[in-house]
Amino acid sequence: MNVLPFGHIKPEVLLAQPRGFCAGVDRAIEIVERALDQFGAPIYVRHEIVHNQYVVDDLRAKGAIFIEDLKDVPSGNTVVFSAHGVSQAVRAEAGTLGLTVFDATCPLVTKVHVEVAKMRADGREIIMVGHKGHPEVEGTMGQTDAGIHLVETVEDVNRLVVRHPDKLAYVTQTTLSVDDAAEVTGALKARFPDILEPKRGDICYATQNRQDSVKFMAPQCDLVLVVGSPSSSNSNRLREVAARMGVEAHLIENASELDPGWLAGKRRVGITAGASAPELLVTELIARLKEYGVESVRKLSGVEENVRFPLPSGLGGNAERGSSIGSISS
Repeated sequence: MNVLPFGHIKPEVLLAQPRGFCAGVDRAIEIVERALDQFGAPIYVRHEIVHNQYVVDDLRAKGAIFIEDLKDVPSGNTVVFSAHGVSQAVRAEAGTLGLTVFDATCPLVTKVHVEVAKMRADGREIIMVGHKGHPEVEGTMGQTDAGIHLVETVEDVNRLVVRHPDKLAYVTQTTLSVDDAAEVTGALKARFPDILEPKRGDICYATQNRQDSVKFMAPQCDLVLVVGSPSSSNSNRLREVAARMGVEAHLIENASELDPGWLAGKRRVGITAGASAPELLVTELIARLKEYGVESVRKLSGVEENVRFPLPSGLGGNAERGSSIGSISS
């Protein structure tokens, strides 16, 4: 590069740990890859398998066809449900259409679905804390045809009208900001002291770990870059966590979106990646930063994740193979 935005500063990159793919994303991608290997193209996928354009494009090139309406799948074909989960109505429609289904719903999302079913069977109205329009929220709320309300903010809690205040329970979207969720659930408990909470928190381990790693990294940085897609809830939350700590933070899909102007005068740049972003994109971002003058890259200490979820029955092969997408390590 002719112009080095860092000037005479010898900048350093800090890498958050953990970052990138979680076990649910690994599993979802592997399900599509194995279905393609076992049954051949095309394999239909309802909604983006995970919210990352690189992943979706890679699978599309291998023969996956992404659809939003099951009626777009020819009868007798195979469809994979995305990691975000689907409503009971979608499951019933797949059966009516005679489709072979492989369910890539993250097991931690399925846990929330089971909670909803048990809470409704116990006669409770349910409050879901989550973002309107997100496919995980739509899938979870679609586990019952009545008696479930969505709230996003404390103001929503204050406006909430329920039929039986003494017979309430709540669940949350798995990819929320831990701090935001605590604020909203705190308001729920304050207004409805008898509300039943999940036996174990619904925010997934990967979301918690990645937010904690940003809280550890951000105070050491002048700039935080989050690799992830704009549609990725957990990636957006990582950027928000850094920004709330007073650090300039940007969400980018890949190295091509890096603005050199962000780097001026920066001594330390922190990098993390959402749970649906492959490590390859982090590697490419580091390479771009090195072109701009970065000399040192340091991986921070953090939680080492060794979670592995089983695959659905009917998909053979070596269960330890793992996803081939973005497997380059930094």
